Amino acid sequence: MIAPHTLRFRGNVYFVLTLHLLQVMLFFSLCRVLFYLFNTEIFPDMNLNRFLGLMRGGLKFDLSATLYTNALFIAGNALPFYIRHRQAYQVAMKWIFALCNGAALATNCIDMAYYRFTMRRTTWAVFDEFAGDATNFPLFAHLLVDYWYLLLVWLAMVAALMWLYSRVKVSPHPFSSSKLVYYISSSIAFLLIITLFVGGVRGGFEHSTRPITISNAAAYTDKPAETGIVLNTPFSIYRTIKRVSYDRFNYFSDKEIESIYSPLHFPSDTLVFKPKNVVIFILESMSKEYTGAANQHIKGKNYQSFTPFLDSLVESSYSFRHSFANGMKSIDAMPSILASIPSLTEPYILSIYSNNTVKGLAALLAEKGYDCSFFHGAPNGSMGFDAFARMSGFQHYYGKREYANDKDFDGIWGIRDEPFFQYFARTLDKKPEPFFATLFSLSSHHPFELPDEYKGKFPEGSHPIHKCIGYTDMSLRKFFEAASQTSWYHNTLFVLVADHTNHLERPESLTSVGVFSVPIILFDPSGELVGCDENRPVQQIDLMPTVLGYLNYDKPYLAFGFDALQDYQNQNSFTVNCINGIYQVFDGKLVLLTRDREPVALYDYENDPLLTKNLDKDLPQEVERLTRKFRAFIQQYNKRLIDNEMTFFDKENHSPEQP
Repeated sequence: MIAPHTLRFRGNVYFVLTLHLLQVMLFFSLCRVLFYLFNTEIFPDMNLNRFLGLMRGGLKFDLSATLYTNALFIAGNALPFYIRHRQAYQVAMKWIFALCNGAALATNCIDMAYYRFTMRRTTWAVFDEFAGDATNFPLFAHLLVDYWYLLLVWLAMVAALMWLYSRVKVSPHPFSSSKLVYYISSSIAFLLIITLFVGGVRGGFEHSTRPITISNAAAYTDKPAETGIVLNTPFSIYRTIKRVSYDRFNYFSDKEIESIYSPLHFPSDTLVFKPKNVVIFILESMSKEYTGAANQHIKGKNYQSFTPFLDSLVESSYSFRHSFANGMKSIDAMPSILASIPSLTEPYILSIYSNNTVKGLAALLAEKGYDCSFFHGAPNGSMGFDAFARMSGFQHYYGKREYANDKDFDGIWGIRDEPFFQYFARTLDKKPEPFFATLFSLSSHHPFELPDEYKGKFPEGSHPIHKCIGYTDMSLRKFFEAASQTSWYHNTLFVLVADHTNHLERPESLTSVGVFSVPIILFDPSGELVGCDENRPVQQIDLMPTVLGYLNYDKPYLAFGFDALQDYQNQNSFTVNCINGIYQVFDGKLVLLTRDREPVALYDYENDPLLTKNLDKDLPQEVERLTRKFRAFIQQYNKRLIDNEMTFFDKENHSPEQP
């Protein structure tokens, strides 16, 4: 028999509140286990001790997310008023608890499947990314069908959570019979709860401790990908709701930093500009893992290629053995490729600096008399592509509306690649030369469905995306067949690059280096540009200066990348990207990983593709050299974002260059 005082204690509002919050944390930990089980291939060398360490590290983020999620519920139960003990009031609290925590658990369940597409926990940016997008509803319906089991997991967890909730109830009578004692003790408890709440969401009480954020998860991991286990999705969303301004760093003086890294490019004004046409294909999810030509160096492995046309094109093109994306989403790729602006901790398009004045490749070529057009078969306005195309200097936009034939609509994303690529070729044939055009493909999107006439025509591979990659590759072949019959074909530089990777399977592809590996191919039908750079790492932000360099562009401009065709040693180039708050700096065969701008690891990613041997103690001079480059890059990048100096700045005249 349970003693009466024990029953009164169990009904105490503070005891009940604590139990309910602990129940939420229990389910957050369960979500972490399920997240790992649904994505075990991403963490191939996980062991029990390491996983338990990640679970322990995740408790701090779970506590913060639990407090954020239940802020209204906590306040409602902590206010020092008698009404807290009334049945109707507690029914209202129960509904608040169910709705808030049900939504939080839903985001965790969504990331059990969505994480493999982005390799990072979902943030608030996803709401901006898909806001007002006409493809949302049909895409969401397909996701529910494909991942129906996650819906059942979510329903089961919510049901279990609410069953546990009903097992512990607030007593209808206050703990103290004296109103004075009740109000005094309740007020003290309220202040204590506020204090504990602040400490919990911040991650500590020390004055020197800043509020924990996504990048803090790296402190509990050995590899960047493992931060996905430590974090939870509600925390990632809450911590990115208010995107704050970047910090201004002062590692180097203005004079010193220019000798280490500068985004200002000063071509020789004696160069003779070559008015070649430029056509850029941004290929949706075309991971380097899918292409045979990009993996010829892999020996002794049964390697399957899904891109026979791209493989053949590489033989007469210029390519790079080590080529990387700057981000993991399509909206990361556009600024990187078309304006040499990297997306680091958040997509540039969604940052508070997205309205900065920029002069992308289209704007610079337009000054040379180019007709500049952007093509994307999705409904106009999708992903905000049309807005950035306009902002970066494109004069014309061709989307689903301009295509004007819904029989080729895939039902979700837009016009299928094959017909839209042909439309692209026909439209270019009507353009005055010189022209600059970019096409962003879309058929290799989930739910990875092919037109009926092509079902069973392409290798299935081990994942539905593989047949869609084959379809896009065929669409490219047909485009080049049509383009090769035109008068402008031999006076055109073609650039082919993926926006980001997708569904990776090989262990070396799942590292923090491999998840950024995309093909970058430069093709000039005149035969002027053939070969493969085996040593120099390149990335998407290098494409703008590379194209301008190839055309002998003769005016100063700003680009955060380097000309990939210039002499490697003289240019002293390097590449930078960011995953889960960890920056990676590539130079030659080495990659330096930094956390909070401090070096944490150095790897020889070519000879050690699984990143198993940390060389930071063996090569301290290399660590120092790459750290200096990285800090100079971040200092320049943040300063120019903050000060809106994203175009060439003429210091002598104290004004931005005018068109």
